[in-house]
Amino acid sequence: MIQALINVFKIPELRNKVLFTLGLLVVYRIGFWIPMPGIDQAAMFSFFEKTSTEGSAAGRAASFVAIFSGGALHQSTIFGLGIMPYISASIIFQLVTAVSPRLKKLQEEGPTGRQKIQEWTRYATLLLCVFQAIGFLSFLSAQGFVQPTWRGSQLWWAMAITALTAGTIFLMWLGEQIDRYGIGNGVSMIIMAGILTGMPRAIELVVKNWNPGEPGKLDLLSVLLLAGGFVLVVAGSVILTVAQRRIPVQQAKHTRGRRVYGGQKSYLPLRVNHSGVMPVIFSSSLMIFPAVIFKSLSDSARANEMAGWWVSLTTWLGDNFSHGEFPFLVCELVLIYFFSYFWITVQFNPDDMSKQLRDHGSFIPGLRPGPRTAEYLETVMSRITFVGAAMLAVIALLPMVVNKSMNIDFAVTQFLGGTGLLIVVSVTLDFIQRIEANLLMRNYAGFLGGSDDGKGPRIRGPRA
Repeated sequence: MIQALINVFKIPELRNKVLFTLGLLVVYRIGFWIPMPGIDQAAMFSFFEKTSTEGSAAGRAASFVAIFSGGALHQSTIFGLGIMPYISASIIFQLVTAVSPRLKKLQEEGPTGRQKIQEWTRYATLLLCVFQAIGFLSFLSAQGFVQPTWRGSQLWWAMAITALTAGTIFLMWLGEQIDRYGIGNGVSMIIMAGILTGMPRAIELVVKNWNPGEPGKLDLLSVLLLAGGFVLVVAGSVILTVAQRRIPVQQAKHTRGRRVYGGQKSYLPLRVNHSGVMPVIFSSSLMIFPAVIFKSLSDSARANEMAGWWVSLTTWLGDNFSHGEFPFLVCELVLIYFFSYFWITVQFNPDDMSKQLRDHGSFIPGLRPGPRTAEYLETVMSRITFVGAAMLAVIALLPMVVNKSMNIDFAVTQFLGGTGLLIVVSVTLDFIQRIEANLLMRNYAGFLGGSDDGKGPRIRGPRA
């Protein structure tokens, strides 16, 4: 691996791409620390620290949004909305393209059609930025985080909305520049950088809670279990990301004159986790609302001195649908399965796949091309999706189980699974594959390569 890293910096083009990507990520982190004028940062910090410690619904929502905003929400910066509006707009257009014949036809036109959809996505991002900025600033104003000088000032509202919108648009532009001039996958790289910035805080919390002799604190066994669990979950995330079901495919033979063409054997890879991290994102975002709604109903029932059974019911619902409770985990498990199959229904089309196989003169041995092949592909995809959703649910729910059972801060347990870890693993694997492709293209040994004699990587030098 050390030799592969050395090889990366021996190739001027690849070295410039990597350094350019790292430079833009540094720019992103610098912008993250530029505060929003007119906000009481100290009051925000104490509020979100308190909600995070109590494990309330607001703290849960802040932790979830922080994954896509690039850090904790205990401070308001010009990058307060993060890259989330752009991701939301992209997901919306992916779903609409799957059900809209016009957009689907536009996408099939090639680069021109995809560029048009990308342009519409940018416009949708701008609109989402304005709406989310108004909601975020309204929350800050309702909590009293806006300084008295600027409360009710239309000029401050216009400035704050413009700053938050411009921050997200700038992040979108950074992601596109990384795609064009850097190593690629720019938006995901920005998200991963924001997630990894929480790791030093997690290590700091582990060090603060280290006290073997005091009950409720971490001892050597607990730390070893955390480290071992982290390694196992990362390994499981890697397996879940790259696992495939390979369907054998046979090409038909064609006779032209005295020669026979075709007949090669290949395979059709079907990913076990075809939906990626989307089911976890959708389920986690939806499960924020029950705790908030039931807690509000419970507080309202107590304040208005309503019937005792209603107070007891809303209190029970609020307690049991809080973060990490058993009903909460069951509901999120059901939602992960639902969205896994929903995403497969939207994104995976076995009829189109069977038509493509038939048009290219290929077929699955033992199956007739056409409806029978489509039915087989749909059956296989449904079965492997069941297994993939189960693995996805284990990785997504493990941080909450550890947080509740071992009484460890969620800032630490979130690195034992969940949306953040899955994103980091998938982006890291994609980054390594891109580097590997660039190295092998120039006859350099990659991260997983080696010489033929088994003595480690051997550099042959670039082609002339």
